[in-house]
Amino acid sequence: MTRLALDERFPAETLDDDVWFPYYLPHWSSREAAAASYAVRDGELRLSIPVDQTLWCADLHPEPLRVSVIQSGSLAGPLGSTQGQQPFREGLRVREEQPTLLGYTPRYGHIEARMRGVVTERSMFALWLSGIEDEPAHSGEICVAEIFGSGVRDGTAEVGLGIHRFRDPRSEEAFSVLSLPVDVSESHTFAVDWRAASVTFSVDGQSVHRIEQAPDYPMQLMLGVFDFPDRAADPEAVAPVPEMVVSYISGTPLD
Repeated sequence: MTRLALDERFPAETLDDDVWFPYYLPHWSSREAAAASYAVRDGELRLSIPVDQTLWCADLHPEPLRVSVIQSGSLAGPLGSTQGQQPFREGLRVREEQPTLLGYTPRYGHIEARMRGVVTERSMFALWLSGIEDEPAHSGEICVAEIFGSGVRDGTAEVGLGIHRFRDPRSEEAFSVLSLPVDVSESHTFAVDWRAASVTFSVDGQSVHRIEQAPDYPMQLMLGVFDFPDRAADPEAVAPVPEMVVSYISGTPLD
C-alpha cells in the first residue's frame, strides 16, 4: 500500500525501517560501506560524519567523498546489472543486491523539514527528492535545500534549490543559489509545494522561489550530510564534525 502522508518526528531511539533506509546508494558499493552515521535522541535525527568514517565508493567516485544519508526508498537491479538509482558515472554495475523499499514515495505534495547543520568549507547538508527510477527517465531531482559551508556567513547562507534533470528528457535543468537571511546553526523550516506543473520553494513559511515545471513520477526523500576532504583549505587542520540535525519531516497531499 502506498503511503500518502508522512509525519516523522523521531519519537523512538531508532529509525522506522518501514520508512527509512539508512544507506547511501549501497547498490554501487555495499550496505556496510554506505551506512549512515546517525543517532535519534530527544526527538531529533542527527546525521554526522565522524573523523574515522571512510570514503564512499573510494575506487569509483571521481572526488573523495564521505557521506551520511537516509533515504525513504531504494530500488536496484540484481547483482551485476546496470539498474540502480543515481549512477554517478558510466558503466556502473550493482555490486551488492539490495532490498526494495518504497517507504514514502509521493507523487506531488507539500514536503517540509525543520533542520539545522554544522558545516565548514569542505562540507554541506541537504534535503532533496529523487526519482525512484522504476524507469531510467524517472531520475530527476527536486532539491529543497542544499547548503555548503563555503556559502555560510554571519546570519546568511547561500541555499541551493531547484530541479536537476539528470536522465529525465522531459525536464529542464533549473537550479538556483539564493542568498537568504538564515543562520544554519539554528533550525529553519525548508519546504516545497510540488504540483503537476510547478514547484514552489519556501523557507520559514515565506515563498522564495517558483519553477514552472515539475517531475511527474514518484520520488523518495533523501536527507544527508557530505564531506569533501580535498576542499579543505588546510588538509592538516582538524575540522568540526559535519552534522545535520532534523527535528521533523512531513509530507502531505495537496488539493
